[in-house]
Amino acid sequence: MADTGKVLVVGSNGQLGVELTDALVDHYGEDQVIPSDITPSDRKNFIKLDVLDADQLRVIVQEQQIQEVYLLAALLSARGEKYPLVAWQINMDGLLNVLELARAGVIRKIFWPSSIAVFGETTPKVDTPQETIISPDTMYGITKLAGERLCAYYAKKFQVDVRSVRYPGLVGYRALPGGGTTDYAVAIYHKAVVGEVYRCFLEPNTRLPFLFMPDAVRATLEIMQAPASKISVHSGYNLAGFSSTPAEITASIQQHIPNFQIEYEPDFRQQIADSWPESVDDQVARKDWGWQSHYGLADMSKVMIQCLREQFSSKIVSS
Repeated sequence: MADTGKVLVVGSNGQLGVELTDALVDHYGEDQVIPSDITPSDRKNFIKLDVLDADQLRVIVQEQQIQEVYLLAALLSARGEKYPLVAWQINMDGLLNVLELARAGVIRKIFWPSSIAVFGETTPKVDTPQETIISPDTMYGITKLAGERLCAYYAKKFQVDVRSVRYPGLVGYRALPGGGTTDYAVAIYHKAVVGEVYRCFLEPNTRLPFLFMPDAVRATLEIMQAPASKISVHSGYNLAGFSSTPAEITASIQQHIPNFQIEYEPDFRQQIADSWPESVDDQVARKDWGWQSHYGLADMSKVMIQCLREQFSSKIVSS
């Protein structure tokens, strides 16, 4: 198969998929990027795809001469607790379908995201190291742990070039998140900009690691562009941006919107958050492929509020 450099984004309608697809278009050109999702989209070159349909996946990959697959489709932590069997099916079978295409030589490189959800209550909470106790307490975390081991297995046994990072909570303004425990860190900005009270499902001092979306997208591109000789971890690299609490994010927002108010109504997601790290050590990613985050909380809040205000203003004008 010709090395066209074409890439397939599976889950292009999601929070990360929307922005990563744009970045890939900027890098490769619009004709070289095939967005796909189970729900429709008006993006150019979009193909409706159910990653659980192995036959459909293979046909699309071969017809489009796909060389790289970014597999973002997954059921996240909070929704995964409501639908655990569905989470297992989507998160595991989809990954296996893509890994098998790589093992057969149909594609040459895979990106698959892991998560801090692989860690659990017995994992060190502060500066969680790359190699440590991994004991997830959610179905999402269990699938990510199993996925990490599958990726490492296929890399070692079949020489599949699969690359992965353990994303912390991702925060961006382009799309709403899809059912994760760190979703509050996106929703809180939306409420603040429209002048509404935000009711937070976590306690005020719940500290979790986060990454602003521009950093998350850049990390994804950088690990995929790194020489294979630089990749020593095929299960999932720790990735750090900054750590924060709902109270600290609220204070950061109030620097720009002084009247913003928050109320706390913890629910079942509090227990999930309590099992996750407060911060992670990403020295291995820094050493192997030069990872370095650019955004802290203050910078992120400034950009989030500015961009959301512009979005809401344009909607009002267009209506």
